Amino acid sequence: MADFASTEQRLAVTCRRYPDFPRRPATLVRLVKHIYKLLNDEANLSLKPHGVNHPEYNLMMMLYGTASGTMSPSELADAAGEKSANITRLTNELCDKGLITRTASADDRRKIELSLTAKGLALIDSFLPDICSLVERQARQLTASEQVQFEKLLKKFLGGLGE
Repeated sequence: MADFASTEQRLAVTCRRYPDFPRRPATLVRLVKHIYKLLNDEANLSLKPHGVNHPEYNLMMMLYGTASGTMSPSELADAAGEKSANITRLTNELCDKGLITRTASADDRRKIELSLTAKGLALIDSFLPDICSLVERQARQLTASEQVQFEKLLKKFLGGLGE
């Protein structure tokens, strides 16, 4: 984690220059940013042979994990934590690849529903073993009880954002 040592040095300089700077919370936020980047980069490497990137994977998995198998674009944006403009771009790419489809809602023809195609489901089946291995490898430094504790802490941290 030599990469983060330079971040800690910059935080130390910042604290010397501005003594009221909240070093511990800033360290946590920067750690989350570093973790996100590494997770994203590793996922992209794992998914590249399958022809999708991490944001596309996330959208596909949101649809895969939905009992009905369908979501509106706004529901998908909320679930994936993406902005609506990015959802439009990503869903266009997934539609162009034949992995998801857009259809008019049976309840309200003005509403669009997104769902996985048979090709999309087959692709998920092909990359899930790699993703399962990746996720287990990424969390290997934590014991099962530490993973439970870390999950609780992250949920608590997330719950405090946006208040």
